[in-house]
Amino acid sequence: MKLILLGAPGSGKGTQAEHLSRRLDIPAISTGQMLREAIAAGTELGKKARLFVESGGLVPDDIMIGLIQERVTQNDCQKGFILDGFPRTIPQAEALDCAVGIDAVLSIEIADEEIERRMSGRRSCPKCGASYHMEYRQPRQDGVCDNCGSALERRADDEPETVRVRLETYHENTAPLKGYYARMGKLKSAVSQHAIEDTSQRCLGALGL
Repeated sequence: MKLILLGAPGSGKGTQAEHLSRRLDIPAISTGQMLREAIAAGTELGKKARLFVESGGLVPDDIMIGLIQERVTQNDCQKGFILDGFPRTIPQAEALDCAVGIDAVLSIEIADEEIERRMSGRRSCPKCGASYHMEYRQPRQDGVCDNCGSALERRADDEPETVRVRLETYHENTAPLKGYYARMGKLKSAVSQHAIEDTSQRCLGALGL
């Protein structure tokens, strides 16, 4: 199965990509990780992408499409793959259609208010990287890392104001992809649940698995 995962920041899309990857025995391809690997490997496209990444600019769509084409020809993609983080816009989706055939698109649905609540509750340890949540995975001592005793922090991109900006960007640029793929008959939807396992079951059901 060649699958695209759509979902707003904080929807649990990355977690579900990992679960589906294990269940279907196909790789979950994060475009950010793919970029880093291509740059580290020094491929021709990786060299081109490095120029944009190091200058802080956006990597052009044609380079991203080329990187995806390069990645999906690798042996671990013979049975399919899951794209997480691309496409983000309709022009990107149109370019991807011309380069790589996609079987289905799964959109994880969740209300903005729930995303704000989830993300504002996240905390991380700046020293050892451990992750917590003030509702779902609390540290033994409030505000203190269980592993190393450091004071926990809320990342800047989890601040409520930042989350709202990220959601606005998603709704403006990426949400229209749902209509695009629905018209092609490829869109499937699953409503995010409180428990990760329940969301996973919804995703599998939406895909007929």
